Amino acid sequence: MKKYLLLIIFSSLCTTFSYSYNKKDSLTIYLDKVMENKDLYIEEKRQSINNLRQLLTIGSLSPLQTYDLNEKLYNEYKKYRSDSAVYYMLENQKLAVQINNKELKFKADVQLAWLYSTSGLYIESKDILENIERKNLPDSLMADYYETYGAFCSHYGQSNNSYTYYKKSEYYRDSMLLLLDKGSMKYQVSYATKILYEGKREEAEAVLLDLLNETTDKNEERGTIAYLLGYMYKNDKNTELQRTYFTISAIADIKNCLKDNASLQSLALLYYEMGDIDQAYKFIQSAVDDAVFCNVRYRAVEASAFYPIINASYQAKEKKQKSELQKYLILISILSALLIVGITYVYKQMKRVARIRKELYHTNLKLNELNNDLLKVNNDLQETNTIKEEYIAHFFDLCSAYIDKLEDYRKTLNKKAANNQLDELFKSLKSTTIVENELEELYKNFDAIFLNLYPTFVADFNALLEKEEQIFPKKGELLNTELRIFALIRLGITDSVKIAHFLRYSLRTVYNYRTKVRNKASVSRDDFEEMVKKIGTIQRKND
Repeated sequence: MKKYLLLIIFSSLCTTFSYSYNKKDSLTIYLDKVMENKDLYIEEKRQSINNLRQLLTIGSLSPLQTYDLNEKLYNEYKKYRSDSAVYYMLENQKLAVQINNKELKFKADVQLAWLYSTSGLYIESKDILENIERKNLPDSLMADYYETYGAFCSHYGQSNNSYTYYKKSEYYRDSMLLLLDKGSMKYQVSYATKILYEGKREEAEAVLLDLLNETTDKNEERGTIAYLLGYMYKNDKNTELQRTYFTISAIADIKNCLKDNASLQSLALLYYEMGDIDQAYKFIQSAVDDAVFCNVRYRAVEASAFYPIINASYQAKEKKQKSELQKYLILISILSALLIVGITYVYKQMKRVARIRKELYHTNLKLNELNNDLLKVNNDLQETNTIKEEYIAHFFDLCSAYIDKLEDYRKTLNKKAANNQLDELFKSLKSTTIVENELEELYKNFDAIFLNLYPTFVADFNALLEKEEQIFPKKGELLNTELRIFALIRLGITDSVKIAHFLRYSLRTVYNYRTKVRNKASVSRDDFEEMVKKIGTIQRKND
């Protein structure tokens, strides 16, 4: 039951995040990555700007060289940070007046008017443009002049929602197109914009797609081209293509550090309409930050139209998620408390089981020890029983043979006595030959019986001795005296007195034999006889 509850909670928590993630395509994922690396692109931009500013510190620069560096800084700043771009254009105005160069003065005025227009300083921009005497403008600046006037009309018309100014911006764009080189990128982009707004959709699409294929993310124009395609597909209500090209545009703008951009705002609105509030908020927040950083008023005006709506939706969603999260936290807290109780109970049970196991383990060890002792005793008993069985059988055989021999010997003596062969009788009684023969026969029987029980005794016994001190019986013998002494020890007869009595040796002789053999041992002398007692056990068991 607990497992199912945890699964339900986990899946509910993940639902909020899984939808938008699963719906992301590779291009959107790449845009997210580019946005994450935004600071890297900005750092590259700053480095480029710092290099130019460093050149300005050179004291030997001429006014023209300074003007040129200021213009390069203007180009770096104009769509990145307009305030800084304004500063360098004001400096160029001063330089142009200082060196009395009207062309450079006109150029600085046109560029400054464009900056004022984007910054929302429409009066200042209009004053500069109206004070420029068109007839005195050099041909090289006419296209820029028309472009700037068109931008002013477009920005001002947007801020006032004036159709008149929108129309004027188109007139100025047409004038600019007449002056631009038709092979230039600016002409082609402007021309594509013109025919798109004129409703020539298919022709505009073809031109823009060709231009897009000719550019990479390193080209600033790529962002504009892709944005126009996205705008066109927006009018077609083609959500997928609209998202694709607005995304391409945003990627190019971010990589080129163009804070004056429209693609992120368009993406934010699109994702809002798709119901992906998280992505919409992410994009609109980035767009607003860019507009504020760059001080582009008309972009801020565009964003202000729908930023509050997206922000309100995002905050409502956040509030709902927080409320749900609080509920889940309460539920998780309850489950955690239950889990702690369960874990405590299980822990105690585990300790109890561990203690029982430990006790069982020690009991098992003791039982094993007892079992091993019993096995050893049992083996010893079996071995003893086997020895007894072997020797009892042979004992009866020997006793029967000895009775027969005694009977024969009695008959022989009786016969000699009956025949009055007293000399022969006394001679037989004094002779020890029969005793010696019987002892020899006894030892042979002992040797045979013992080796029948322990066939590897001689080899195992010699394995306990130094190689050069090993003992082997002579030809025709089964055992010799030394081997016979330790054979008796193997059978459990360790008392030297009994051994001496059995072998008809003096106690001293038996002791000397035992000591002599122990000194030849390759193992510990103290353990030698104990090891002899174990000889043949494994062989006998295997048998």
